[in-house]
Amino acid sequence: MSVKAKSRIPLILGTYLMIIPFVASGDDPVPALPRVGARNVEGPTFGGKQLWTDELIFHDWRIQRHVWTGHHRLLDNRDFRRAWGSFEHCREQLDAFKRELAMPPMRGKVVVALHGLLRSRQSMQGICDHFREHGDYAIVNFSYASTRKELDQHAQSFARVMENIGPEVTEINFVAHSLGNLVIRHYLGDQTNPDEGKLPDPRIKRIVMLAPPNNGAEFARKFADNKIFQTIWGKTGLELANEWDSLEKHLAVPACEFAIIAGGKGESSGSNPLLTGDDDFVVSVEETRLPGARDFAMLPVLHSSIMDDSNVRECAMRFFGHGYLVAADKRQPILRAPANGQPRE
Repeated sequence: MSVKAKSRIPLILGTYLMIIPFVASGDDPVPALPRVGARNVEGPTFGGKQLWTDELIFHDWRIQRHVWTGHHRLLDNRDFRRAWGSFEHCREQLDAFKRELAMPPMRGKVVVALHGLLRSRQSMQGICDHFREHGDYAIVNFSYASTRKELDQHAQSFARVMENIGPEVTEINFVAHSLGNLVIRHYLGDQTNPDEGKLPDPRIKRIVMLAPPNNGAEFARKFADNKIFQTIWGKTGLELANEWDSLEKHLAVPACEFAIIAGGKGESSGSNPLLTGDDDFVVSVEETRLPGARDFAMLPVLHSSIMDDSNVRECAMRFFGHGYLVAADKRQPILRAPANGQPRE
């Protein structure tokens, strides 16, 4: 193979990683459904994972908003459409189903999961199942049309989901992949204004960040002028590439305990020769780091599958339960800037 051909491998693989999730997602057409009594005609959906964003989640039921038309749909725990129209109508129908099916409220400890760019909640289902089965957590698996809106709009939809987590829930933890971490940080920034007495939900306890682009994304910047990148990664991808300086101002450093798990080889160079330093093929290890983290770990995993790694899942479980990823005496905090000459966590 020639040197020129070899130099194209990262570009080809990067394009492949960008395209596959998008093609597989399928976009949902918007058929006109007749009303039948108090409810719409029920039926299966056609996917549309890059056109629908959750705005209320109750167990595995969800009310979603279409990013183009603004109308809503109610999906049950099998992704079967149960109602269609306004948010209020879908909410009424959900309340009716709660009564008919005697569905209990969500209560106790909850893990809220957020997927990354170009992905859907299915990509986080495995790690959610792990928390449900081994940690006795209720699950809120948030799905959003990551390529169709800007980050602030994803954060606004996420805020509506958070507002509808019932009062019976006593503890909320977050686990997020890649871009999902920036949605959380934007949400926390939007919810924080000490001068107005505005603070995030006090039930938020801990956050596990999986491969977060906490310092922007060199990978996105390198492809910012590429038409394929612009089409597939959409508005949010371009924000990461060209608008990071203005975007970062809206991203809070979590006040609660948070940990970071990065993917890397443990060497001076990583899997992608286009990136500086060690990396998980998409995000460099240095790009994941955020001062204030209570713990940090690097594992030999790739960006697209980090949430599926058994060690990653166990580390996340330990952090939610105990505040460390591996062990209390092996924590690797990332210190904040020195205060009065003394660095602090």
